[in-house]
Amino acid sequence: MTNILFVSLGCDKNLVDSEVMLALLKEKGYSITNVESEADVCVINTCCFIGDAKEESIENIIEIGKLKETGRLKAIIVTGCLAQRYKEEIFDELPEVDAVLGTMSIEAIVTAVDEVLEGKRFECFTPLEHLPSIKDKRSMTGVSYTGYLKIAEGCNKRCTYCIIPYVRGNYRSVPMEEVLEQAKYLVDNGITELCLVAQETTLYGIDLYGKKCLHELIRKLSELDGLHWIRLLYCYPEEITDELIEEIRDNEKVCHYIDMPLQHSEDTVLKRMGRRTTKAEITERIHKIREMIPDIVLRTTLITGFPGETEEDHQGVMEFIDEMEFGRLGAFTYSAEEGTPAAEMEEQIPEEVKERYRDEIMELQQEISFDVNRRQIGRELEVVVDGYLYEDEMYACRSYMDAPDIDGMVFVKSDEELLSGDFIKVKITDCNEYDLVGEII
Repeated sequence: MTNILFVSLGCDKNLVDSEVMLALLKEKGYSITNVESEADVCVINTCCFIGDAKEESIENIIEIGKLKETGRLKAIIVTGCLAQRYKEEIFDELPEVDAVLGTMSIEAIVTAVDEVLEGKRFECFTPLEHLPSIKDKRSMTGVSYTGYLKIAEGCNKRCTYCIIPYVRGNYRSVPMEEVLEQAKYLVDNGITELCLVAQETTLYGIDLYGKKCLHELIRKLSELDGLHWIRLLYCYPEEITDELIEEIRDNEKVCHYIDMPLQHSEDTVLKRMGRRTTKAEITERIHKIREMIPDIVLRTTLITGFPGETEEDHQGVMEFIDEMEFGRLGAFTYSAEEGTPAAEMEEQIPEEVKERYRDEIMELQQEISFDVNRRQIGRELEVVVDGYLYEDEMYACRSYMDAPDIDGMVFVKSDEELLSGDFIKVKITDCNEYDLVGEII
């Protein structure tokens, strides 16, 4: 029996690709292992969105490469964004690598394994216009009740800091029938929470059907028996339509939660970033969403230290955050990625300034988050059980306000045994800056 070790790095969209490749390998009779010393072949699905992710990918390749000298490992296959971005250099710079697959070549994973087991080098870079077929091929790697559903690939925005269009291609929606087929497969196999992902979910359907169809898609998804929650990630503010807001409001299966990556608030910086919106437009959308869905939770991410960002710009962001009171917010320092327009811009910001901006934002957000959480005390919420903390003797749960792996928790004590994936009703009794405490009703 040939054992395959799989290492999936980067975002949830990359995780979907990993799960598709795992399913293809299992279908062909390969065995999957999580034990490095038992692996014959290792597949590393890489990320290169920012510098830290690129370094993590390279470090994993080098570390796994040592197993070829000390263990039974015969070959390393590198897939994903790093492979696509550095396809000309990867064999030369990382000689421990035996095969390389581009981002649109995940369907070639079985051929790659077959080839490297015969001692051959292999590479495959399918054109970025291609859209791999997913349908019902998925081997879930996380919890048994939450899954990610990738509804589109690539991006047309061409933000000046972003490498994604160069490694993932232009925006291509997955045909609706294929999305629904995979969603049904996931739900039939126990998934009760679907997180919809793409580089930008809000443009779904524009290329296939000539209009934005995200609201239509989630309405069809909600018809699946057994599906409890639908969660929307990566919604660009300028593309959020009134129809989408109404569907979120009126569809009982859709969480009142939107992940809305803004990156900045000030017009001068937004323009240099190549963002297609303004501070006034962002503010108007947020007010409209909150007016129509009063209990909505908005998550956003911000970039600090973008080239040319001034102290005045930073203070503008701070005032914007203070005014908007985002329920969930993350910030990361700007990373100059080679090949992007922003990397060639003048007025690059020193790292210590980027980090100060980030730290000040997160300190402010900590105060806001505590205030937002404090207002939840006394509220009754439905939560899903994520697991049991033996040291604390309590269950870790999530409400509609918390996406898996990135947001906070609701901690609950119970005399009765609860199972991961159970949905229960709780009353919120306490909180800290990022998490809630509740008791079962």
